[in-house]
Amino acid sequence: MKIAVIDDEVKARSLLINLIRNIGEEVGEIAEAGDLANGVDVIRKLKPDLVFLDIEMPNERGTEILNYFEGEAIEFDIVFTTAYSEYALQAFEMNAIDYLLKPIRPKRLKEVIDRVRSSAEQKNIQLRLEELRKSLRSNHFNKIGLPVQDGIEFVPLQQIVRLEADGMYTKVKRENGDEVLVSKPLKYFQHLLDAGSTFYRPHRSHIINMKFLKQYVRRDGHAIILENGDMVPVAKDKKEQFLELVSSI
Repeated sequence: MKIAVIDDEVKARSLLINLIRNIGEEVGEIAEAGDLANGVDVIRKLKPDLVFLDIEMPNERGTEILNYFEGEAIEFDIVFTTAYSEYALQAFEMNAIDYLLKPIRPKRLKEVIDRVRSSAEQKNIQLRLEELRKSLRSNHFNKIGLPVQDGIEFVPLQQIVRLEADGMYTKVKRENGDEVLVSKPLKYFQHLLDAGSTFYRPHRSHIINMKFLKQYVRRDGHAIILENGDMVPVAKDKKEQFLELVSSI
């Protein structure tokens, strides 16, 4: 595996390269650059499998890498390295893009490299990057990237009725009745609850969009009925909180 490291801080680049070398994986050539323009030159020359890209650099942010590949297919995976705010981390997660939070932990680094090695495709990296850039610019989330079998499906948040745990997978139910099985556990979508959206978790196995709330019933151990007719249980320890929430609507 060939790797490029792009970061304006010399110490940060050196530390990451040393961590990559020390995790015991089969890594080939590693090239580095201190800004995005030179980093793109490195990418074109090295043709890496993976690029570690700092998102906040002088002159150009890492997300502007798309400007250099207009009309070209990006044939490498990208992992952003960042000491960014909680909001930006939510943006990465909403758009199914990998990131490493500084200071970088060797275990997390190994997980990322292992995932890239086992991945057979880039999973619409250009689309994911464009959605990420939109989210960071607008400070608002409109869509979420759902990792599905053949790539990433972007779905407007207002179209999602509910999410339900299915082992290590999650069923995502849409307003039009379609159901998508996502290869991530329900806890992966915890950031939906923290993004200032209308999503709420009434039960450990369910997340609902309060926009589609129709009725609260006390029978069958207390449950929520959504506009599509689905019934979702309310956990005992969530009943009081849920009632307070709906009383303010």
